[in-house]
Amino acid sequence: MSDKPRSFPLSLDALAGKPSRQGAAPTLAQSRIATPQTATQNKAQHAGRGVPVYGAPAGITPSRAQAIANERAQPPAAAAPRQNPLVSEAVRRAMVARIVKQGVQDQVVLDAMLAVPRHMFMDEALASQAYIDASLPIGHQQTISQPYIVARMIEVMRNGGALQRVLEIGTGCGYQATVLSRVAKEVFSIERIKPLHELAKANLRPLRVPNLRLQYGDGMLGLPQAAPFDGIILAAAGLEVPQALLEQLTIGGRLVAPVGDKLQHLQLITRAGKMEWTSEKLEACHFVPLRPGTI
Repeated sequence: MSDKPRSFPLSLDALAGKPSRQGAAPTLAQSRIATPQTATQNKAQHAGRGVPVYGAPAGITPSRAQAIANERAQPPAAAAPRQNPLVSEAVRRAMVARIVKQGVQDQVVLDAMLAVPRHMFMDEALASQAYIDASLPIGHQQTISQPYIVARMIEVMRNGGALQRVLEIGTGCGYQATVLSRVAKEVFSIERIKPLHELAKANLRPLRVPNLRLQYGDGMLGLPQAAPFDGIILAAAGLEVPQALLEQLTIGGRLVAPVGDKLQHLQLITRAGKMEWTSEKLEACHFVPLRPGTI
């Protein structure tokens, strides 16, 4: 502390209370010796100050001594809690920057990817890997899709236009559905695996997403009670897109799905008329298989 006398460290003579030389000023040890006479004098000179001068180091004023006593009486300040780096927007910005380099340009989609905290949809043991560009396991032999493929599929489905009602097949942990909720007015998502359906509900509960509805059921049948949809996205790959889903598209609606077995590619299907659809093959990808029924 800067207020300590500059005579530190003290000599042995000083600690013993002996003057180091004739005529020298009293040492620190000597200044702390209180006799009845000095106590009476101090009381008279400093009445009302509440500071026992003979109890303070030499050279420190009564007011400073009281301040030191108050400081020592205060409990040590608690260390600031260490912020979880995953909560920082910086990690999501780095993820979005990679997605841009990979070719995604739709700013609405990029903003949605930036806004949704991906680590909140993953097991705590894998949360540190949440923002790498890879698919990761979420249990039940299912995965959360890599960030790039999520952004790419939504960009293709959106095609620069406004999405009113969207259907997702394969909710999984709920991440992609949450991103969709930021680019579409209404989102419906179906999951066939009951524990994953419950997991998605638990993940979404603290986020309070008002325009997203989760459904437990067979995704290959779609959701005819909520159809038609101007966008449908599949998070699992079949050998072909189920006809029931094609028929639930609006005229002009777009469906994006991975298609294939060991070799898969993204496929864009657009409904051109009541019984007419056009198809476009996009890039290679890899998804878990699309299966019927519920478990």
